[in-house]
Amino acid sequence: TVEEMFWRVAYNVALAEREFDDDPDPVAEEFYDLLTDLRFLPNSPTFTGAGTPLGQLAACFVLPISDDMGKDSAGIFQTLRDAALIQQTGGGNGFSFSDLRSKGSMVKTSAGEATGPVGFLRVYDRAFGEIAQGGTRRGANMAVLRVDHPDIRDFITCKTDENQITNFNISVGVTDDFMEAVQDDELFDLRCPQSGETTETVPARELFDMIVKYAHHNGEPGMLFLDAANRQNPLPHLYELKATNPCGEQYLGPYENCCLGSVNLAQHCAQDGIVDWEKLEATVHLSTRFLDNVVTANAYVPAVPQLQEAAVRARRIGLGIMGLGDLMYHGGIRYGSQQAEEFAGQVMEFV
Repeated sequence: TVEEMFWRVAYNVALAEREFDDDPDPVAEEFYDLLTDLRFLPNSPTFTGAGTPLGQLAACFVLPISDDMGKDSAGIFQTLRDAALIQQTGGGNGFSFSDLRSKGSMVKTSAGEATGPVGFLRVYDRAFGEIAQGGTRRGANMAVLRVDHPDIRDFITCKTDENQITNFNISVGVTDDFMEAVQDDELFDLRCPQSGETTETVPARELFDMIVKYAHHNGEPGMLFLDAANRQNPLPHLYELKATNPCGEQYLGPYENCCLGSVNLAQHCAQDGIVDWEKLEATVHLSTRFLDNVVTANAYVPAVPQLQEAAVRARRIGLGIMGLGDLMYHGGIRYGSQQAEEFAGQVMEFV
C-alpha cells in the first residue's frame, strides 16, 4: 500500500539519525506524517531505493570525462562504466565533453585520428540505450560542449534526426565572451581544449543563429551559461562547474549528486489568508532535515567510491516547490500576472 511505502521511506531515511546517537523512531514518525500529508515528496529514486537492496536514493549525478581512453580514473570508458552503474540504480547523469580533443586531431600514442566528443557521445548513447534505468525506466542524461570547442557545429546539429542520440539532452556551454561577441557582431575563436590554441575564427552570430535554428527545429540544443553559474558557485575552492543534471536545473561538481525533493504548497493554504506560514516553516525545516538525512542514508554506488566522497564533502541538497498554481488559485491570484510574480518571489524568499 501507499502507507507501507511511505513508512519504508520514512523509517529508512530516519535511520541516519543514529549518526548523532538519536533514536530514529520519533523522527521516522515525523517524516511519515510529512509524506502522508503530502506536504513534501522526495525524488523518485528515494521512493524506489529506500530500504531496498539497491539503496541508491539520488536522481542526479555529474561525472567528469578527461581526454584519456583508460588510464585516468575519469577517462572516457572508465566514466562510461561509472555512468552505467549509476543508470542501473535509477540515477541520471550529466557530462561535459569539452575536454576531449576535436575530431580528426592526431593522437600521438596510436598515430591515429581522434574520434571527437560527438563520436564518443554516440558511443555513450548506444550504451545507455541498452541499460534500463534502475530496472524500471531508461536513464536521462545531459551532454554539454563548450561553445568554443572546435567541434561545436557537429554538436549543435547532432540531434537533428530524432532517431539519433535518444538518451541524451544536449546543451551548449556558453561563455560571457561568446555572448558579448554575439551582441557586438564580432568574430569568435574556437580553441583546442588541450593547448588553448585557436583552430578557427568564426562570426559569433553564425554560431548563435545555428543554435537558435536547431533549438527551434526540435528543442535541442539548450544553452547553459557557464560563467554565470560559476559566479554563483558556492564552492569555488572545490571545483569549477561544467555540467548539470539531465534536465538542467542543477549544476554539480565532478562525481557530485543531488537528492531532490519538493514542498507541496497546495497543502499550505490558510483559512484566513493565502499562506499558512507557520505550517510552511515547519515543513521546510523538516524537509531539509529529511534531505540531509538522505545524504547519509544513501548507499550510492559502492563500485564508484568517488560518489559518496563527493556527496559527504559538500552535502548538497535541492529543496524545490510544487503546487504554486494551487496556492495562487486559493488566494485568487491570477497565474502569470505581476502580482503572481511578486507572490512567488515572496514565497520562495520565505522558503
